[in-house]
Amino acid sequence: MAVTVERITKTPGICGGSACIAGHRVRVLDITVWHEQLGWSPDEIVSQIPTLSLADVHAALSYYYDHREEIQQEIRAEREMAEEIRRGLAQAKKGLARPAEEVFDDIERAIRSQRHRPIPSVTSEPHS
Repeated sequence: MAVTVERITKTPGICGGSACIAGHRVRVLDITVWHEQLGWSPDEIVSQIPTLSLADVHAALSYYYDHREEIQQEIRAEREMAEEIRRGLAQAKKGLARPAEEVFDDIERAIRSQRHRPIPSVTSEPHS
């Protein structure tokens, strides 16, 4: 008698719809990165996440090898998003590096400059 266990699932709303290990929020791409890029063995992955079985890790790796382009695209998309966040944080950090007094002085100058501007008149007459 053959027994088939579905270990990899893709469910909209869970892990962003990415392939993940059934019953866990561990994505195939996570397992792939740990194994392929960090050099962790399947046993090391299980020791880091003891709720996974060795069969779960091997199923994730098997899915990766069968769907390499899909998983590589997800990895690229995550890297791009991380880089975008880094750039945003760097820009925010530059903005926050100014002393509060300077920011308040700039605001005060902007308010003063608005006070001295003439208020345009509003008429109902057509422009000539």
